[in-house]
Amino acid sequence: MTNPLALHTSGATPADLTIEDVRAAAARIEGAVVKTPLMHSITLSEITGADIWLKFENLQFTAAYKERGALNALLHLTEDQRRRGVIAASAGNHSQGLSYHGTRLGVPVTIVMPRTTPTVKVMQTESVGGNVELFGETFDDAAGFARELEQERGLTFVHPFDDPHIAAGQGTVALEMLEAKPDFDCLVTPIGGGGLISGMATVARALEARIEMVGVQAELFPSMYAAIKGGDPACGGDTLAEGIAVKRPGAFTSQVIAEKVDDIVLVDEPSLEKAVALLLQIEKTVVEGAGAAGLAAVLANPERFAGKSVGLVLCGGNIDTRLLANVLLRDLARQGRLARLRVTLQDRPGALFKVMRLFDEHNVNIIEIYHQRIFTTLPAKGLITDIECEARDAAQVERLVSALRSAHYKVDVVELN
Repeated sequence: MTNPLALHTSGATPADLTIEDVRAAAARIEGAVVKTPLMHSITLSEITGADIWLKFENLQFTAAYKERGALNALLHLTEDQRRRGVIAASAGNHSQGLSYHGTRLGVPVTIVMPRTTPTVKVMQTESVGGNVELFGETFDDAAGFARELEQERGLTFVHPFDDPHIAAGQGTVALEMLEAKPDFDCLVTPIGGGGLISGMATVARALEARIEMVGVQAELFPSMYAAIKGGDPACGGDTLAEGIAVKRPGAFTSQVIAEKVDDIVLVDEPSLEKAVALLLQIEKTVVEGAGAAGLAAVLANPERFAGKSVGLVLCGGNIDTRLLANVLLRDLARQGRLARLRVTLQDRPGALFKVMRLFDEHNVNIIEIYHQRIFTTLPAKGLITDIECEARDAAQVERLVSALRSAHYKVDVVELN
């Protein structure tokens, strides 16, 4: 069976994606996706030194912009293709967007995920109508099996990013942003496989060519960065930005990015964590690591964006709640508001009480206390006590540490990596 989507993907060039395609996609999906707000952040602007505007794509029904491209691709299907159904390999937002809109349109959707996919992602995809099949240990295993099922069952493969229909749908994000505020100096956009920034750059170049397009990738997954700028393409590791952790960039999207994107920057894990925490604390909005990548780039490169009007896409909000809690607590530790002090004591009555009095005098709240008597290099009558505590700021902790050392205690501050 011929597969227009797959054939289009394999031979597509930048000429296959125009502003007219994006405008047509916008008309096609209108009313079926949320026209998310674009809002000015006064506080983030003060923090970064740039004029920050946020596009809240985490407010889509499936909490990610991926719905736009998935729906646009689905609406290009023939009646026969709709009846047979579609298939994709994805463990992320593409699976949910495709499943939700496929089910809404009466199109059967099969999603192949690696067996290692967290159960919560499987359940989320199934909850919006996707039929999930688990195969292999890696995404590449799942993608290969999806291609086999595509041929065996006569399904249409819907690529998560490397297709003009997908990129045109994603480009509607920029269409809405520039409709609301046409005078941006810069749009900073996360890059995984490149579908979002390909669509957005196509819009920006057509409507306001002077706008600087900057892509962002996680340092652990610099695939598109290496493809465009050179360097080591090695990818791997546990990144918070799993939504843009793509090892192989798209062939089509790479061409568009090389032609229409000004630069790509890399961000490290602490920057991503800080950005996720700031967006929750300041904007009261939950984003996943990929969704915070644009802000992370601005925070990490203040001189580059200083004084510019910058548009950031909060592209997704699907983050595990336990992971989010860890990110927030780690951010408090980096600010010095949470600390772990390792104090060496003598194992005798009243030893801990004397230490507690100093905490009380400095108004530092104790959260947890851990004793270690066995696995230490201390003499048998010695012990190590780890004390997790909460303070107003790092200076208050420093004053407490100074007081403890003045009282002849050996104290080490356990640093966060």
